[in-house]
Amino acid sequence: MIASKNPYTGETIEKFEELSKEQIDEVLENAQQRYKLWRKTSMGERAEFMKNAAEELKANKEEYARDITLEMGKPISQSISEIEKCAWVCEYYAKHAEEHLADRLVDTDAQKSYVSYEPIGVVLAVMPWNYPFWQVFRFAAPALMAGNIGVLKHASNVMRSANNIQKVFERAGFPKYCFQNMTVGSDKIDDVIKDKRIKAVTLTGSKPAGAAVASTAGSEIKKSVLELGGSNALVVFDNANMDAAIDTCIQARFQNTGQSCIAGKRLIIHENIAEEFTKNYVEKVKELKSGDPMNEDTFIGTMARVDLAEDLEKQIKSSVDAGAKILIGGERDGAYMQPTVLGGVTKEMSMFKEETFGPAIGITRFKTAEEAIELVNSSDFGLGVSIFTEDMDFAKDIIPEFEDGAVFVNELVKSDPRLPFGGTKISGYGRELSLDGIQEFVNKKTVYIK
Repeated sequence: MIASKNPYTGETIEKFEELSKEQIDEVLENAQQRYKLWRKTSMGERAEFMKNAAEELKANKEEYARDITLEMGKPISQSISEIEKCAWVCEYYAKHAEEHLADRLVDTDAQKSYVSYEPIGVVLAVMPWNYPFWQVFRFAAPALMAGNIGVLKHASNVMRSANNIQKVFERAGFPKYCFQNMTVGSDKIDDVIKDKRIKAVTLTGSKPAGAAVASTAGSEIKKSVLELGGSNALVVFDNANMDAAIDTCIQARFQNTGQSCIAGKRLIIHENIAEEFTKNYVEKVKELKSGDPMNEDTFIGTMARVDLAEDLEKQIKSSVDAGAKILIGGERDGAYMQPTVLGGVTKEMSMFKEETFGPAIGITRFKTAEEAIELVNSSDFGLGVSIFTEDMDFAKDIIPEFEDGAVFVNELVKSDPRLPFGGTKISGYGRELSLDGIQEFVNKKTVYIK
């Protein structure tokens, strides 16, 4: 059995029976048979189903959001926002998938030559708990619109949400088996990837999980896309709008109780403004309301599991032992971790080198732009970086110096259906969303007619 527990109360919400080997085979066979029909549907038909999915999400967002909050502790207002964003990605691909996958004409010596973008089959998605709906929908919407079939292996602590996602597509009228949730543990994934009916796999998760999935997919010569961890830097130059930068840096670090791969996790401030910025930042952190995630005014909920809070506590302690100072927070109670800010963090400390997955951030000072760039690029991660400055010419000049997959100026790094999303280095490879995302899992077929 796979148990879903409420991290705020510690109570078991629901238990789910894990699928047997025979049941897994049935899921994959149903998916394969559905693909043979689904791939022949028109873009117009698919778009209507996807619009229905968007309407279903909006009509029942409170129902779906409630289960997100119960299962992983996200504040309810943020859970509702997550459902609304899923509706957005469905609407985006319903509108733009056809143009994203239109034949690309190429001028050659043929009578006609072009590239077509055709579906590849059943795609496995291995997804995490921190954004249990959004992470899945940003895969599922483009995959289904491309004519593929989705099979989901979700994190074990959000199985109710996983079933709800399948329910969304069923309520939207998608033909049966277009999208299926598999209630299985991680130990079953290797065999599923090797199954000949699975044509590709996408994973959002940790480096070890990504390495394991990529290794198996590679051994089978199957496409994989990995969106892994991040240690995004928030770089504040001395000519930044301080009040706006502080507000953005608060959101970047502490939304979703800091449990996000694209959260700002390293606050790097120019020494000229570091003292004032830090003082005002800490005051803003004090105002963040912690409490029951089901309360609408709660901003900091509980972390998703006790062991995750314990890991964060160890990183904080390690950095303090190495010389960092706790400016606020630092205390843990079960799965709840106080919003925490550390000063005097250097690049050798845990809070700088490692991914910190929770409501804690370290502050590091810099003197020059060159030093700031070196601090950002010294990370093994490369998901994204935010820079804060009022000098747009300066910003444009230094953007190419960063090695990350995204650079946001005066804004937190965020995923947007209109823009490709993905990282470099150990943050993964491949892209999700926009044109790039829908073209990850297609056969780019060259056609030459003489």
